[in-house]
Amino acid sequence: MDTGVDVQPGEHVVMSATGKLRYSDAKEDNGPDGLARGFRDLLRVLPLNDAGRGALIGRIGDKDAAQPFLVGAHCDVVAPITGRLALGINQESKDPATGTYVVLIEVYAPADGEAHVVVAKSIASIPGIDNGLFSKIPRRVSDKQGHPGDMVNLLILGSASAMRNAFLAAGWVQVDADVKDAVLHGIIESMSHESYLNMPMSQLYLFGRPQDYGWAHAEPLYVAKSRNHLRIWKAPIQVHGETLWVGAATHDIGIERDQRNNGITHKIDPDIDLERDYVEKTLCSTGLVSEIAYFLPENPLKEAKTATGGSFHSDGKVLVLKLVESSAKR
Repeated sequence: MDTGVDVQPGEHVVMSATGKLRYSDAKEDNGPDGLARGFRDLLRVLPLNDAGRGALIGRIGDKDAAQPFLVGAHCDVVAPITGRLALGINQESKDPATGTYVVLIEVYAPADGEAHVVVAKSIASIPGIDNGLFSKIPRRVSDKQGHPGDMVNLLILGSASAMRNAFLAAGWVQVDADVKDAVLHGIIESMSHESYLNMPMSQLYLFGRPQDYGWAHAEPLYVAKSRNHLRIWKAPIQVHGETLWVGAATHDIGIERDQRNNGITHKIDPDIDLERDYVEKTLCSTGLVSEIAYFLPENPLKEAKTATGGSFHSDGKVLVLKLVESSAKR
C-alpha cells in the first residue's frame, strides 16, 4: 500500500510496527516479523524470499525495480534514492491472512558527518567510453563452438566488490557455474528453508573464456522457465585505470527448439533493450550507481540471432554504469 510518504536519498526511515496476523493453516498468530520459515515456503513465491511469511515489508521507489526489504517489528533504513515509501505483507496474493498491523513511520535527515547517498546522474558520455574502446571489445558473445550469440549491451566501471554489492543490493543472485554446483547448492538451500534461485545458466564466451559472473533476477518457483539474467566478463583492458566489466543481458520468457541440435533451450525476449533497461532500473534503485550513460558504437548491431537460433533486435545502444567507489584504487 502507498504510505503517501516521499523520502530523499540519505534520509533515515524509522518504522515500528505492532499487531497480529493469522493464516488459516498456521498453528498460531504471527507478528510483524512473520512466521518462522518452513519447508512449505519452498513452494511459495514470496516478494521477499529471505523473510518469513506474513512479515511486514517495505519498498522505496519503482515497484518494478526497487528491492523489497524487511521492516518487521522495527527497522531503520537509509533511503538509497528519491521515492515513495510503500508497505506490504510478505505473502502470495492468493494467501491472505486476517488481522491488522499498525505502523509508526518517522523520517529523519542524515546526521552531521554521516555519508550521504550518491544520486545517479544521467550524462551524455563517460570519458574513455568511445569507439576506440569498442574496437577492443567483441560485439557479441559466442558458444564453445564459436557460434555468435547474445549482444554485448552493458558496460560497468567499478571494482569487483562494488559490482557484486550493486547486484546483490538490487536483488540479483549469483548463478551457479555448473549443474554439479547447482545440485549441491539446491540441497543446502532446501535444508535452510530458502527457495533455490541459483539455477545454472549455460557458459558463453567472450575474450576467449566463459563468463566470470552470472546474475539472475527471478521469482523462485518460476526460475527454470522465466528469469532476467546476464553474463559478465572482466575485460582485459581498463578505462582510465578503472576496472571494466562487459555484459550481455537477456530475459528468458519460455522455451524453444535449439537449432544447433534440435534440443530444448530457453527462448529470450527478442526486444533485448527491455532487459538492458531493466538492469539499469534495478541497479540504480540501490544508490550504488554514480553515473549513467548510453553509447552508440559505430556500425551498431540492431538485429541478429542467438547461438541457439533465436532472433533478437535492438537500437544498438550499450548501457554504461559507473559504480560508487569505482574511482577508488584497485
